Amino acid sequence: MFDIAPTELMLVAVVALVVIGPKDLPKAMRFVGHWVAKGRAVMGQFRSGFDTMVREAELQEMEKKWAAENERIMREHAAPFRSAPHATTSSDDHAADDAPPVMVSQPVMIEHPAVVAAAELEFALEPDTVPPAPKATKPRKSRAKAADTNSTDPKAAS
Repeated sequence: MFDIAPTELMLVAVVALVVIGPKDLPKAMRFVGHWVAKGRAVMGQFRSGFDTMVREAELQEMEKKWAAENERIMREHAAPFRSAPHATTSSDDHAADDAPPVMVSQPVMIEHPAVVAAAELEFALEPDTVPPAPKATKPRKSRAKAADTNSTDPKAAS
């Protein structure tokens, strides 16, 4: 955007040193730095607001595309279901709702490979290789209860 060469920057620094003076130059640099920081903050807010608007516009566009695609899919694939006899029941005829579902073909049952492997592993283990169960432990007294019981003991105070 702005193209400032190093020689031009040195010329500005020398002119500022001569015009402002070495005594007031640090104060002037702080003032300029303060305003540059404010300008950058305003530009950052503007940029983030603009990015948010662009992102929202893209989201709305994608939602419109998804809605159109969903509508197309429903038109193409939902037609066989609309012609089903139970889809056009009247409010007076509730007998169709109580009818059991009709199964067209028997489902094929297969076992998941992980279940089969676990069952084979379980049968392959011998009783001696099974690890022992963990031992039960007694519940410990809390520190607050222990402090309460010790506070009544005169030896605990010394």
